[in-house]
Amino acid sequence: MNKEKVDAILDLLKSAESDFEKDVIGGKSIFKKLLTVYIAGGHVLLEGVPGLAKTRAARKISSLFDTSFSRIQFTPDLLPSDITGNLVYSPSTGDFAVRKGPVFSGVLLADEVNRAPAKVQSALLEAMEERQVTIGDESHRLPENFFVIATQNPIEHEGTYRLPEAQLDRFMMKLLIDYPEHSEEVKILDLHQEGSDTLKDPEVKLDSKFCCEIRDEVLSVEVTEEIKRYIVDVVRETRNENRYIEFGSSPRGAVAVFKCSRIYAFLEGRSFVLPEDVKAVVPDLLRHRIILTFEAEADRVKPDDIISTILNRVKTP
Repeated sequence: MNKEKVDAILDLLKSAESDFEKDVIGGKSIFKKLLTVYIAGGHVLLEGVPGLAKTRAARKISSLFDTSFSRIQFTPDLLPSDITGNLVYSPSTGDFAVRKGPVFSGVLLADEVNRAPAKVQSALLEAMEERQVTIGDESHRLPENFFVIATQNPIEHEGTYRLPEAQLDRFMMKLLIDYPEHSEEVKILDLHQEGSDTLKDPEVKLDSKFCCEIRDEVLSVEVTEEIKRYIVDVVRETRNENRYIEFGSSPRGAVAVFKCSRIYAFLEGRSFVLPEDVKAVVPDLLRHRIILTFEAEADRVKPDDIISTILNRVKTP
């Protein structure tokens, strides 16, 4: 690992983080997590009540990445073609032309994704997993570094469609967005003073070339056999018989922990992964991959409670 190059990258990321937090108050922790998922080539699900700047965060991250942005407001009457696009007949030529949908963007905000019916969710699933969509009889590649930020409201269930486990598993992270601190909420009011709440142009931009450089550097972050076994031990523990767990994480969860722990270590300025890096990323990566039993819901046990117990139980190398 080239120390000078890494230091230059981390300095630029620190500037980007500061820029992000100016527009998204209290967004320091979420920036690092969004950046981690983006570098890992995954997608993220944000869960929080309305008004917590989830859309604002998505718009800001797209401007920092210097890429196109699209927002889709998911509703029960949405059709798959509303996302992917369709074939449009041209009377002048007598041919059908492809009209690409909003999914053809660098950053796609899928707002209230659980309001869409199964067919629409399936269309989004293909785009997320295959990085392509099929319109008519042709497949079309999505933009490089295609990144989905989906949101859902945890308190409103009327008129919603629960995301199937297969689609939840396609999201690398599930982030829980909570209410801001008192001081942060005061800063939010300051942003709105005299109409200053509009997003500012970023001072630095993390273009695709820069992100590729980060990925190349992350590949040199060392993961020992002990850390690999520790990651697998933690993930496999979610599959053990437990009155609160119906299904545990698949190997995709272990791969996500492996990738993100390396990125986390890199962002901390290290060329090797520590157990603390694994523990730092595990909750966001596994909370949506653990399916709870009815008994857990009755006892008000959350996935994070189970993950915390697992991390305390599994021996740290």
